[in-house]
Amino acid sequence: MRVFAFRMARCEAAEVAILDALVINDLRKVYKNGLEALRGIDLVVDEGDFFALLGPNGAGKTTAIGIMTSLVTKTSGTVRVFGHDIDRELEAAKACIGVVPQEINLNAFEKNENILLNQAGYYGVPRAEAKRRAEKYLKALHLWDRRHDISRNLSGGMKRRLMIARALLHEPRLLILDEPTAGVDIEIRRSMWQLMRELNESGMTIILTTHYLEEAESLCRNIAIIDEGLIIENDSMMRVVSKLQRETFVLTLRESLDAAPELNGFDVTRRNEHELEVEITKEHSLNDLFSALSARGLQVTSMRTRANRLEELFMRLVESKGAGTAA
Repeated sequence: MRVFAFRMARCEAAEVAILDALVINDLRKVYKNGLEALRGIDLVVDEGDFFALLGPNGAGKTTAIGIMTSLVTKTSGTVRVFGHDIDRELEAAKACIGVVPQEINLNAFEKNENILLNQAGYYGVPRAEAKRRAEKYLKALHLWDRRHDISRNLSGGMKRRLMIARALLHEPRLLILDEPTAGVDIEIRRSMWQLMRELNESGMTIILTTHYLEEAESLCRNIAIIDEGLIIENDSMMRVVSKLQRETFVLTLRESLDAAPELNGFDVTRRNEHELEVEITKEHSLNDLFSALSARGLQVTSMRTRANRLEELFMRLVESKGAGTAA
C-alpha cells in the first residue's frame, strides 16, 4: 500500500509548473511480423484538455494508448505523462493515468462494488474513501442498484460503464477513454457525456477515441486524426471542422412541399413534405440560403446540422493524403 501511495504523491509533485499532460515525440512501434503500427508520431495534450484521437480500425490509436499505459513496448521515441518519462519513471506516470480499454477486462465472478474497491486499493486509497468514491461513481453511471451483482450478469453497456467507474476510483489527472460508449444506448450515452464534461470541467484531462464521430465533436476541444501510423491532422476541433468543403443542414419549413425547390447554387433534397436537406459549400453562406428561400416565399421554422461531419472530413483527409496533396 505504501508503494501505491508514493506513486500518487510523485504524480502530484511532478505537476508543478507543468502545462502538458502528455508529450509524445517521434513514437514508433514495429511488431515482430514487420507491421509498422506507429511511424514516428508527435503529439502534445495540454493539461485540462478534452482531446479526441480519431482514426479507422488499425490506424494506431490503440497501440499508442498501449504504449502510454505500458501494455505495449515501444520501438523508439519518448512519452512523458505530466513530466514523467515512461522509460525512467513508469510507476509515477501510471499513477497519473486512468484508462478504460476497448476490450472488456473485468473479473467475471467478482461483485461490482468490490471490483472498484480492489482497484482503489492498488493506488493506496483508504478504504472509507474508496467506499465513498465507489458509491459516487456507481450512482453517476447508473449502476448503484447493481453493486452487489457479479460483473458477468451485466449487459455489455453496463460493463463498459463499470470500467469507467473503475478507472476513476484513484481520481487520475489523465483519463484515457478507448471507445467508452460502444454498445451503450443513447439515453445512457448522453448521461455519460455529461459526466465526462463534469470531470473535464473539474480539471481532469481526457483523451477520447470513438467511432461515434458526433461524440467527439460534441465533447472535444482539440483533435488528432491518425491513419496508417501517421498523424494526418492535429488542430483545434473548430479549425478542423471549418476545413469541410461542404456542410449539410436539415430545414423544417412552414409550407408543405410536393417537390424540392430549385435554389440556385444549392444542392437540395426533399426529405418529406415539410423537410429539406440542403448542402452548402464554402462559396455560399446561410444568409445566401435564407435569401434564396425567402425569394420563393418559403419560411424556415427550425434548422439542424446533419450528423457525421467529422466522418466526411476524415474521408477527405485520407483521400488527400493518398493523392499526395495537402489536407
